[in-house]
Amino acid sequence: MNSGSHSPYQPARRPGGRPETAPRYRVLVHRKFKDLWDALPERVGLKSTQQFYDHVANSPGKPAVINQTGVLRGKAGKPIAEGFSRTIHYEISGAGRIDYQFNDAYNYGIHGDAHPVVFIRAINLSSH
Repeated sequence: MNSGSHSPYQPARRPGGRPETAPRYRVLVHRKFKDLWDALPERVGLKSTQQFYDHVANSPGKPAVINQTGVLRGKAGKPIAEGFSRTIHYEISGAGRIDYQFNDAYNYGIHGDAHPVVFIRAINLSSH
């Protein structure tokens, strides 16, 4: 896992503005999916995108209240580093999915305080 400026993950802002309460988890998106993340509200709707963000920012390890989630098996589900969950597959629309992993105590590969974080590993809006 890379750290600091070498990390391929960037902050993923909540579409439509800040939530009413501060999120528990910091949400980061892989840089190769950043443009797609920014376009999600146009592609799947603002409400669906906010529902996803609110889910992963507050309770990424629990089943989603509205959309379906599942844990990937095999190599695709392998944690990216120690302390991370297996990959969770979130159905954001009929033909779209977002894969993510979370860590309740990630320290960004450096010494210091650990923080809860979600890494958005993949966004796919084509049919399965």
